[in-house]
Amino acid sequence: GSTGITVELIAPNENSNIKSILLTNVHATADATVTLFIQDDPSSGTTRTYNIIHTIAIPADSSLFLDNSSIFKFSELFGLYITVGSSDTVDVIVNQ
Repeated sequence: GSTGITVELIAPNENSNIKSILLTNVHATADATVTLFIQDDPSSGTTRTYNIIHTIAIPADSSLFLDNSSIFKFSELFGLYITVGSSDTVDVIVNQ
């Protein structure tokens, strides 16, 4: 499994209209490993998870800009989550 810290950016069943996401590795020397995914939270049944990007390395002092809004058109049953390496420092800006 992947080690890291997962943060909920948008909760399931929350209406979102994401236009872009900017991921910035603010560490001066180390790459940051980032996974961005959607996941649902059904009251019964198994959680479904789909990766948008998976374990992408963002170089030190660099950014990754995801600006194709069709990437973020998913059912409101899903929430948006990010996982970064446990020692990574990443700023996240979600433009809705």
